[in-house]
Amino acid sequence: MIALPLLPLLVPIGVRCAARVDRPRRRLLTGLVVLGLLVAVPLAHTVATHPVDATAYAHTLAYSLGAPYPALLLAGYLLATVGSLLLSGDRRLRRLGLLTGIGALVCALLWQLAFVSTWCALAALASVLLLRWTASPPPAPRPRNS
Repeated sequence: MIALPLLPLLVPIGVRCAARVDRPRRRLLTGLVVLGLLVAVPLAHTVATHPVDATAYAHTLAYSLGAPYPALLLAGYLLATVGSLLLSGDRRLRRLGLLTGIGALVCALLWQLAFVSTWCALAALASVLLLRWTASPPPAPRPRNS
């Protein structure tokens, strides 16, 4: 109910609001917000109007939503969420984007039928990492060599 329809929109919005980036990168982030909206609308409609089936599969859950064009929606979802993190002006958010991108690839390769379930587990671990980062002061900027 939250991860599918909201994250592809909220992550790029959050990164765009927090990012200190140049104008071209800001435009790309705006494009990812639009992409997130284009992904969020059909996912929200599907979750609201179709039954969601979950089947136990190799110690994970395989979800079936009945969403139209699932591969295209998944690609848009990952591009909006992971892509916006990778475009961030914040080094820690870029690192998080790299971590989640690699994690998505691992989840897709190892647990293709249970991708959503394993992706959610990865997102929970990433949330702990975010909590740790936000609880500690940001690193001091390195002095520039003259």
